[in-house]
Amino acid sequence: MRLVNLLYEENRQYALDGTLASWAFAGLHEAYQTVGNFLNDVDFVLEDEKYIYMVEYKNANIPGASAPEVFRPGEEKKIRNVARKFYDSLHYLNLMKKDKPKKYIYILEYPLGDRVARGFVRNKLRKHLPFGLRNGKIGLIESVEVLSIAEWNEHEVYWRYPLKYVGSREERI
Repeated sequence: MRLVNLLYEENRQYALDGTLASWAFAGLHEAYQTVGNFLNDVDFVLEDEKYIYMVEYKNANIPGASAPEVFRPGEEKKIRNVARKFYDSLHYLNLMKKDKPKKYIYILEYPLGDRVARGFVRNKLRKHLPFGLRNGKIGLIESVEVLSIAEWNEHEVYWRYPLKYVGSREERI
């Protein structure tokens, strides 16, 4: 598959291909920096005919990751931070008039991570998200998932937006 509309994560080692999305965006962090450093944001936003996918990405398995052996994504402080990224990103989506149902996906890779650990993180994260808030038939959030890169790339819907390794900074020089 040819990667056309690449959305890079902050370390620029992985990129999500948004070519098949009706709308794709990865510049929320930069947009928020123009108004100050008080908002958090998701890494990627994708839209298709039914949903807005708000995607947070964390990979402690990349070359050069700072202390991956002590990364604990299930800690309450980390969970609250990931939840806040959902809430803070809603401001931008509202300004862009993106009012479709939202799905929040946390792509999570770390040395001690497996399907069970990601399920634990999902269950804790779910408690911090507004599943009960609905406006008619559309809820503020439809679902939350915590997936590995492989699970994302093999998912029945998300495979259309593959997340691929594009190389470390040293490999690209």
